[in-house]
Amino acid sequence: MTSVVSYDIQDGIAVISIDNPPVNALSQPVRAELQLLARKASDEAAVQAIVVACAGRTFVAGADIREFGKPPVEPLLPDVINALEAIPKPTVAALHGTALGGGLELALGCHYRVATAKARFALSEVTLGLLPGAGGTQRLPRLVSFETAIEMITTGKQIGAKEAAALGLVDLVTDATDVTAAAIAFAKDLVKDGKGPRPVSALDVTRHDPSVFDTARAKLSKTRAGQLAPLACVDALEAAAKLPFAEGLSAERKLFRKMMETDQRSALIHAFFSERKVAKLPDLEGVDPRNVAQIGVVGGGTMGAGIATSALLAGLNVTLIERDTESAERAHQTVARTLEGSVKRGKIDRATFETLMSERFRAESDYAALSETDLVIEAVFESMEVKKDVFTQLDRICKPGAVLASNTSYLDINEIAQVTSRPQDVIGLHFFSPAHVMKLLEVVVADQTSPVVTATGFALAKTMRKIAVRAGVCDGFIGNRILSHYRKAVDGTVLAGASPFAVDRALREFGLAMGPFAVSDLAGLDIGWATRKRLAPTRDPRETYTEFADRICEAGRFGRKTGRGFYIYGEGGPTPDPEVDVIIAEERKAKGITPRKLGDGEIVDRFMAAMVNEAARVVAEGIARRPLDVDVVLLNGYGFPRWRGGPMHYADAVGPAKILEDIQRFAKEDAFLWQPAPLLEKLASEGKLFSSLND
Repeated sequence: MTSVVSYDIQDGIAVISIDNPPVNALSQPVRAELQLLARKASDEAAVQAIVVACAGRTFVAGADIREFGKPPVEPLLPDVINALEAIPKPTVAALHGTALGGGLELALGCHYRVATAKARFALSEVTLGLLPGAGGTQRLPRLVSFETAIEMITTGKQIGAKEAAALGLVDLVTDATDVTAAAIAFAKDLVKDGKGPRPVSALDVTRHDPSVFDTARAKLSKTRAGQLAPLACVDALEAAAKLPFAEGLSAERKLFRKMMETDQRSALIHAFFSERKVAKLPDLEGVDPRNVAQIGVVGGGTMGAGIATSALLAGLNVTLIERDTESAERAHQTVARTLEGSVKRGKIDRATFETLMSERFRAESDYAALSETDLVIEAVFESMEVKKDVFTQLDRICKPGAVLASNTSYLDINEIAQVTSRPQDVIGLHFFSPAHVMKLLEVVVADQTSPVVTATGFALAKTMRKIAVRAGVCDGFIGNRILSHYRKAVDGTVLAGASPFAVDRALREFGLAMGPFAVSDLAGLDIGWATRKRLAPTRDPRETYTEFADRICEAGRFGRKTGRGFYIYGEGGPTPDPEVDVIIAEERKAKGITPRKLGDGEIVDRFMAAMVNEAARVVAEGIARRPLDVDVVLLNGYGFPRWRGGPMHYADAVGPAKILEDIQRFAKEDAFLWQPAPLLEKLASEGKLFSSLND
């Protein structure tokens, strides 16, 4: 077996270097060799100090994900780190790239830390439903304040080297290109100055107000409601404050094992792996994408400007087209304002902003400016006729081989492609608003879309740091099709007796950041209204059509942008609008519905049953290739709580049979809406899970 950890002695300094590409994960072979070589360095008389370093582009970026869910194999990471810390010679961690999770815990097990200026650090286990289990919660608050430790560990957010040094986490930030050499020099200075080991575990915890933990719990109960791991992190940190190090380490390990057994940990691991599998499609293996350096965007509204901003931040050159000079200038200003926000948040510096706006971006009113672009994204008004007109012009102007993409949310990509002479080059790229923030991108593959063009869509997503999901053509693709179905179920829940505000509250407690009616207000009620009017001619007469949202729109109330929708928007924030209850009551009376009280449990059951049922149809029809594709879409584009893993994972957790039973129960109220999907019925009857279809 090839060694993954090397050992070398340079002028009395033992250099133990991990080389386990791509991210130097702490796999069992790494842990075993690291422990063995650390013991060797400790025992060798010629060794005066030790440097722990990594080859490649990063320090250890975490655990080996291939070991997730499997029984632990010795040596365990806590034991390796404890042994490293106990060495009676100074040990120095040479940090570059990222030190994440177990990687940062390893660095904390060293006595000193030297980092490059661009290095970044995080204890990110909470994002997987866990807490640092190799001493991170016990060592970190011996170097930084408990407030900082709580923030880092309960959010998993990264910090930079300069901030880490200011906090006391890093001893030296170097501009040297070779951080290992810098760490060796630092170790030599330690020896020369007679400085010995400085185990972090031997340091006192930072001074603190004991109320910091209860304050953190109170905050997390609101901001991370329902989540177990953040509160467990606080418990572990409190153990560091109250217990001797060894006892605190034991408490941390018990909490870690407890989190390992939770459903939330399983859900978050599922989400983690699904986002890495979603772009792996057999039909794209060996297919090389086209080169994309210059892109065009047609339409400078909120979505078009957001797409342009995202592309600029990803290093692409962007030409944006608007209908006239005045509109082009307005779009230019919109992009500039958005990028100014990136400057204020520290995402880019002022010099980069100036370069983007002066050299890499232009807004024009003449389609001829797109003649040399590699890929064009249409982001105009959601009208088939308008989009056909745009694509007719793009077909005439764009160079051969240019990819022509539509950002449509619902419309038929096949129909759009047919107005061009190159349907093989037409694809849907459905971004989510705000496009420079939201990670999801549905890559909508039409009947004649070339595999090369599909691969180009996925490559563009990677360049723009998006999570791409392949979708087939249907009204709404994956996400919006499922959304339209569960929105009908939610509206039916209101007609049955729940208020929109009770629905929003129940689903927030379930884990959604916002309830569906608050989301509609935020997006603009007129958007859904336009879609309903577009689909009205094809509406099945058996459908129980809910009208209250239309009545609200007819009154000119489109949500936040008009100050009223389902909620009233004032200085004190949104408040429920009592007039909405009156409109709903009138509709119930007209339809002969006697309202009844619905509990939060039934509201959630209706919401999830409708979502899973339509998702089952989407998978069966091949609109989504696998159930995990649905999960990734709903997690990244629709606010589904990540700690529940996605709707299909949720369905597996409660059992497809339970979802089917709910649908059959609700069908007694509305047999047309609640028609069980054949795939759901099949899985329930066979006792199988949706996850069985992911491979």
